[in-house]
Amino acid sequence: MVTKEQVYEALQDCYDPEIPVNIVDLGLVYDVEVADDTVEVKMTLTAPGCGMGGMIAANAESLIKEIPGVKEVSVDLVWEPPWDPSRISEEARQKLGIG
Repeated sequence: MVTKEQVYEALQDCYDPEIPVNIVDLGLVYDVEVADDTVEVKMTLTAPGCGMGGMIAANAESLIKEIPGVKEVSVDLVWEPPWDPSRISEEARQKLGIG
């Protein structure tokens, strides 16, 4: 059975190409739901006008599909609540130099 932990682990290999931090540590992943072989992810972007949104969501979907046992994946881009820098993990803050 697929677990949320496996999904979050896979998403740690998904990056916004403009920021050298994965989408999990950036705080862009709002929710992960797993039901049997189906995974649903709600995520956002650092800005609604980000031109890379489709590519990031497609990359996230591709990485999740690589998890053994996953048959269906839905990655939804949402804008509520709006993302803000307080969602960035401490490790990512250090990497970005925003302590």
